[in-house]
Amino acid sequence: MAPHLIQGLLSPLVAHGFQPPALKMADGIVLDKPGKPSYDSTSSFRVIVLLQTFSKILERIMNSRLSWVARVAGLLNPHQCGSLAGLSTSDAITTLTHEVRTLQMAGKKVSTLFLDIKGGFDNVNPSTLCSMLKAKAVNPYIISWPRSFLTGRTCRLRYQGSPKVFAPVAVGTPQGSPSPHSYSSFMCPGSTA
Repeated sequence: MAPHLIQGLLSPLVAHGFQPPALKMADGIVLDKPGKPSYDSTSSFRVIVLLQTFSKILERIMNSRLSWVARVAGLLNPHQCGSLAGLSTSDAITTLTHEVRTLQMAGKKVSTLFLDIKGGFDNVNPSTLCSMLKAKAVNPYIISWPRSFLTGRTCRLRYQGSPKVFAPVAVGTPQGSPSPHSYSSFMCPGSTA
């Protein structure tokens, strides 16, 4: 497909902060987790969500804009290193190493506590996210798009002949999505990855 056609199709969606319902439909492939003694529980499975490529392109565009807005508006923890262009886990490690060595050279004892916050992506609330953006006087289309993207999503699970019926997804960002890191970083401003 020619790039100018994609741009022509996506530009109005970006300008109006709108994610079409057809791009909010996903297939969830249910896979067995290897080595489980029993497969009687849902925790013995994982779901890989397959998103439409066109949706991922639009999301990538909006993710770069949201990341820039988050930095400028001060919505991210100043120590945020993961999920932002130009900042990575390597940057976090380098910063931590520098801080520890600086304190040790000053004769201080140093300890570090690492936390693994689970479920941040699964609990992104569109209303809370949009309220945070609105409080920072962010452009309305930037506020409208995450709300449009995160609401009205549907998924159909595919597992051993299961019914191929779409069901609503009430909360969270889709797994496999290019931008959940940005959303969960806004929602959990103390996180660093």
